[in-house]
Amino acid sequence: MNKVYPDAKAALDGILRDGMMIMSGGFGLCGIPETLSDAIRDAGVKDLTFVSNNAGVDGIGLSRLLETRQIKKMISSYVGENKLFAQQFLAGELELEFAPQGTLAERIRAGGAGIPAFFTKTGVGTLVAEGKEIREFDGEKYVMERGLFGDIAIVHAWKGDTAGNLVYRKTARNFNPMMATAAKITIAEVEHLVPAGEIDPDHIHTPGIFVQRIVHVPNAKKHIEQRTTRKRAESAAS
Repeated sequence: MNKVYPDAKAALDGILRDGMMIMSGGFGLCGIPETLSDAIRDAGVKDLTFVSNNAGVDGIGLSRLLETRQIKKMISSYVGENKLFAQQFLAGELELEFAPQGTLAERIRAGGAGIPAFFTKTGVGTLVAEGKEIREFDGEKYVMERGLFGDIAIVHAWKGDTAGNLVYRKTARNFNPMMATAAKITIAEVEHLVPAGEIDPDHIHTPGIFVQRIVHVPNAKKHIEQRTTRKRAESAAS
């Protein structure tokens, strides 16, 4: 089975449709599958639900799909860097399901493991728990959270082989490994594509069994959300 596709458009061909739930890896702008998310934008599908820690920043990442009004709902834990996200939510144009970051990660992990729901203390007594089942265990209250499983997952990896085995680099690992397990079809964009068998099995983060399609993206952009530099000292000479 050939998993390698010539570009992102080809890798998404035949599987996109309106109303899908899409899992999108990354944290802020670190490790986001930008090439694939741009291809989804270009495909024009709409009424999408995206599961992602956030929606990038204005003009980068999933924010580009907010610009084209293709996203109907976000399931996220942080939206503070994106003015367009806030504007659409406050105007009632975008549905938002907030999840504490650890809970979001566990919901994704649970979905990938075939676990439909679990109980956690996080969020009990807050807005997060509204409308959800509360149960008591050993004298403590817990809220039930549902696992998340998408139609497709898009992830970004530093290295991958033609069998779909993936390696993420440092903090760009973030949500990507969990997302890769939690969808019917997983598509990975990889910076370095190597032949099957070249990656040390002990170094593999996502086994190829979870990945159905691969796109080689050798010149992936590495954005910086906020660049903070020390003010340059004024010259003594005037």
